[in-house]
Amino acid sequence: MLTALYDGNCALCRSTCRALRVLDWRRRIVFVDLHNSGGWAGVCAEIGQERLLGALHVLDAERRVYAGFLGLRRLLKEVPLGFPLWLLLQLPGADALGRRAYRFIARRRYRLNRLLGCADGACQLPR
Repeated sequence: MLTALYDGNCALCRSTCRALRVLDWRRRIVFVDLHNSGGWAGVCAEIGQERLLGALHVLDAERRVYAGFLGLRRLLKEVPLGFPLWLLLQLPGADALGRRAYRFIARRRYRLNRLLGCADGACQLPR
């Protein structure tokens, strides 16, 4: 079982989680919106909310934390149709490239959110 902590005010984050929910046929992932649940503090209190809002964070049963690209890759391992992509992301160099791509998108997600329907500050992102 995995717990995915995500920014529910971010359209890109919500879209990603919605797609993963559809692919999670075995119901192995619990998605926690950091804005709608105070329960995240009990799950991951040692990581501040500002840091949690900056990237996807995934916790496994042993309480290991995977953040950003590593979190997304960990989620792909759990969903049946994501497993082939997870295998591809194990290739040499995929880790460095994946982290760089994730950071690139995460830093620009406010602009991307506008394309996904957030306008006039509807999706507030941490600075």
